[in-house]
Amino acid sequence: MDSEEFEKQQTPAMSAAVVNALRRPPPPAAFFAPEGLTDFSFLHLLVAVAGDLVSVDCRPPRYQGRNFRRLTRRIRILLVLFEFLLESQRPLPPLALLCFKEFYIVVSRAKILLDYCSQSSRLWLLLRNQEISGYFHDLEREICTLLDVLPLDELCLAADVREHVELLSRQVGTSGLYFDDGEEQLRVKVLTFLNEIEKGRLPDHSDMKSTFIDRIGMLDAGDFDSEIKFLENQISNTQEDDAEADQSSVGGIIAVVRYCRFSLFGCQRTGGGNSRSSPWSPPPHADDIPAITIPTDFCCPISLELMREPVVVLTGQTYDRKSITQWIASGHRTCPNSGQILGNAYLVPNYALSCLITHWCRANGVPCDSQASSGGCGSPAASKAEVEANRATIRILIRNLSGGAEDSKAAAAHELRMLAKTGKENRANIAKENAIPLLCLLLRSQSPIAQENAVTALLNLSINEANKTKIISQTGCLSSIIRVLRRGLTPVARENAAAALFSLSAVHDYKKRITEEPSGVEALARLLRKGTARGRKDAAMALFNLSTHPENWERMVVSGAVAALVGAVRDEEVAEEAAGALALLARQPVVAGMVGWEEQAVVGLAGVMSAGSARGRENAAAALHEICRRGGAEVAERVARVPGVAGVVQTVALAGTKRARRKAAELARMLERREHLSLSLAPAGLRGGGWVMEQVSPVAVPVTVL
Repeated sequence: MDSEEFEKQQTPAMSAAVVNALRRPPPPAAFFAPEGLTDFSFLHLLVAVAGDLVSVDCRPPRYQGRNFRRLTRRIRILLVLFEFLLESQRPLPPLALLCFKEFYIVVSRAKILLDYCSQSSRLWLLLRNQEISGYFHDLEREICTLLDVLPLDELCLAADVREHVELLSRQVGTSGLYFDDGEEQLRVKVLTFLNEIEKGRLPDHSDMKSTFIDRIGMLDAGDFDSEIKFLENQISNTQEDDAEADQSSVGGIIAVVRYCRFSLFGCQRTGGGNSRSSPWSPPPHADDIPAITIPTDFCCPISLELMREPVVVLTGQTYDRKSITQWIASGHRTCPNSGQILGNAYLVPNYALSCLITHWCRANGVPCDSQASSGGCGSPAASKAEVEANRATIRILIRNLSGGAEDSKAAAAHELRMLAKTGKENRANIAKENAIPLLCLLLRSQSPIAQENAVTALLNLSINEANKTKIISQTGCLSSIIRVLRRGLTPVARENAAAALFSLSAVHDYKKRITEEPSGVEALARLLRKGTARGRKDAAMALFNLSTHPENWERMVVSGAVAALVGAVRDEEVAEEAAGALALLARQPVVAGMVGWEEQAVVGLAGVMSAGSARGRENAAAALHEICRRGGAEVAERVARVPGVAGVVQTVALAGTKRARRKAAELARMLERREHLSLSLAPAGLRGGGWVMEQVSPVAVPVTVL
């Protein structure tokens, strides 16, 4: 067979599925051999790659050990061939060179597979026993094919080297797919636990101990926690096109392992040290609702929050169902975004956008209870076995939460916090098992770890709409959350208390109640002024939500929240939310007058219009529009006299988003009526108001960024 025929036979199957299944970006060497090298340079590189693989003193993993050792032996024999050819320095025949380039790819893949087995957890290797064995077999078949094609007669090999190569060729030619019977039995045993729980029967304590501790070798709680973490990472790295049943199965195994961990070891610590190194105190926000920027298209134009159930109205605009329903129920008959009359109140689900939002939430670790998540386009629903195993774990944790020592309570709160993050079934079951009153009591703990985990668990539980009612209705819970916001023992506890208030305030009926709670709004205003970047963001979002209730404006003024929001418009981290809140509050003439009379407030809003995000510009334009509209002629005149405002308004009226252009145009007409805009600045497109303009020159507005 000549080199051309051999090259034609190299199908994509030879670039085996090994790397794709390992859920990590493969290096180029897994698919391509280097080009442009001399024969000597290429052989030198091949020897280095193969030598690196066999020289590493790496112990075989607990499972797949035989396949691991056998592949290493194959590469070691090939290394003898590569080293001989390098030392001989003879030119390589074309077909031989092509074979060695394929050997380079095979050796690179072998290294990936061996590293993967060494770094994988025991349970993962067991669960993927047949699949990973198949990867080893694929590499053996590739080596066999290459040795069959390799022109040994043209290489002038020494007798002992040729003998080694021919022996290897016979070995790989007769080797088949190998499964270790003992490992396969263990895999089946673990899956049996899953099946038993699905049928409503919890595994026997002694049987769990025998399987996980004695046979698999998970000797302590730390081993269980490591296995759980590895399996969770595998789920988070799963590609969108992977089988949902596979994800659900791994989720069930995680739930079973977690139940076994707490059944066998309770809430035992997995490490020592102070609170900074405690396993029950993860890095700030690493495991909870993340502080990330939500794509504008995923936000409801009314609430500016992530849409949980996007629907389309008659005008073609999309809103979150809850927000547009409240808008219509309040007596409005126009589309909030376009201003068109709504002929009817029909709401059509936007399934395409719902799927996109669910996928984005999944990719960014954002909990999402949208309808898409229970359909075919989001994360797969938890299996019955997973739900039941987690429910059994929740009962164990709540027993520790109610009667354990302080460390045990902190550990239980941490695990409930994590479970509340990972699924809507868990959030519902935790609340059903009466965890909320116990977590509320823990908010007053003197342990920083316990308090932080308790408030974060409540935050994660509040994602469930029904749980919001339970938290608000629990006696003393709201005041305890505000107490943590004011005097929490860690910055993260204070920030997550603010985030909890933001989550609870998503329910319209609770906004007034939260605002009336003593010191709550004051604490949010203080966090907005002096908190960390994350804390200021949480506070700004909570204050924005509270501002959407028309009866809260007076309390917002008295508490200093309005003043804090005015200062926040000069902080690029929270300017968008602050401007949005001011736009809502400025609907009240008293607030409009207060803000409009403050030149720095107007300058700050103009700065957001000039250099803020698209949504920030919309909010700032709306805020200035409300200030001039509600504040009266004197306020409008004062706004118009602030240097730079006119130019910024004109720029946004021409180049902003649809909503920003509309607000800016209305604002410009109001200011023009005050006769404080030069006719030379009037845009040609706004002749309806007597305004004529040929050119726009943007004006820089001095804004201090904190």
